[in-house]
Amino acid sequence: MRVAHQFLSNNQEKAKMTSRLQNRRDTAANWTSNNPTLAAGEIGLETDTAKYKMGDGATAWNSLAYSYTAGAAGATGPTGPSGATGPTGVVGATGVTGATGVGATGPTGVTGATGPTGVTGATGATGAGGVEAVNAQTGTTYTFVLSDKDDLVTASNASAQTYTIPLNSSVAYATGSLINLIQIGAGQVTIAATGGVTLASTGATSASPKTRAQYSVITLMKAGTDTWYATGDIA
Repeated sequence: MRVAHQFLSNNQEKAKMTSRLQNRRDTAANWTSNNPTLAAGEIGLETDTAKYKMGDGATAWNSLAYSYTAGAAGATGPTGPSGATGPTGVVGATGVTGATGVGATGPTGVTGATGPTGVTGATGATGAGGVEAVNAQTGTTYTFVLSDKDDLVTASNASAQTYTIPLNSSVAYATGSLINLIQIGAGQVTIAATGGVTLASTGATSASPKTRAQYSVITLMKAGTDTWYATGDIA
């Protein structure tokens, strides 16, 4: 059998070269939504998946099998070089300060060195000393007066003598007051207590002690409102 060849003129060849064939195309979603029936041999392309179907003139799109599906993804190519670092962004606002935690109290530190001794304070007033004055008595009787407090009363008489302690209501000695008495004469001195006054001593007669001999000293001590004690060289 002989095959006839058809030769085209230059104009016909140019016209053929300028012809363009385009298939029906749409997104996969639109194909599915419209579900058209393609003519026999008609191709429908999904533009977003690169897959297509070929019609048979009877089967709707959704029931047609794909004539071509994209192959498996190729291996990932090598990572390109890192781009230049971009400029630093604006610093954000400082966040809210969190609550302060309560930590355990630490151990007590080492005691520091003792500081220097402070300046010595001023000397205080001199306290009451011993005998402040001498009250010389020469009679055989005498009642102590307020000025005898912290003084020395001398009893100078050859005869026996009596020296009396008055009531507080008459002579208000302060509690703790002292009266000193010395027998410088030959006459013995007896200490007497006015009615209402309590006097005690180690003498033979506790409530009315006496000097033991010439130059014996007796000290009278007020311990309460009308309470006195006698101590010293007592008979």
